[in-house]
Amino acid sequence: MSDENPAAVTPELPDAPFHTSGTDHITVWGSNQEDTLAFYRDLLGMPLVLRQPNLDDPSQTHLFFDTGDGRILTVFVSDERASARGQRVSTGAVHHLCFSVEPDEYEDIMAALKEAGKGYNVFDRGIFHSIYTQDNNGLVVELSADKYEIPADRKGEVLATAQRLREEDDADFAQDRHMEGALEELGLPVNKHDLPDADAGVGV
Repeated sequence: MSDENPAAVTPELPDAPFHTSGTDHITVWGSNQEDTLAFYRDLLGMPLVLRQPNLDDPSQTHLFFDTGDGRILTVFVSDERASARGQRVSTGAVHHLCFSVEPDEYEDIMAALKEAGKGYNVFDRGIFHSIYTQDNNGLVVELSADKYEIPADRKGEVLATAQRLREEDDADFAQDRHMEGALEELGLPVNKHDLPDADAGVGV
């Protein structure tokens, strides 16, 4: 399949008036503190590192969680709000949050989700491997493990190279052969993690 979008896929910085230097934090609307802590702190294991009033609306509390690498997820909560079910789908809405997990913890993660009564799906997404579940409000949460060892400072370069190889291969999405080819082309070792077999997911 050839891409119709002419936008270049490249790790090079675009010609823009300025460039961001990373993700500082993401903030989502939450329900109440108890349910939010039960999911993000007690199940996903994110430390609660700051709690203060929402400075735009002091009737709400602003919870700050460390997602594991110093990058922060924050949640606005209020004890007046009950947890809801069902993903909200509309333009501008958040489709899902994705957090990195270690490949060797995959089986433990699935067991913990099952023990907590959380449903989940497992997919092989070609460039990474993912477990999908939902938080206490129905927001889709993805727990993703890289299928290959990739230096953090070269991830964009590897993905952009895999994209070029995918296009040359006329493939629908980047697969193992494209990732392995990208690593080899860039002179990086091809070390694949031991992850369970899984389908690519619906729609592919």
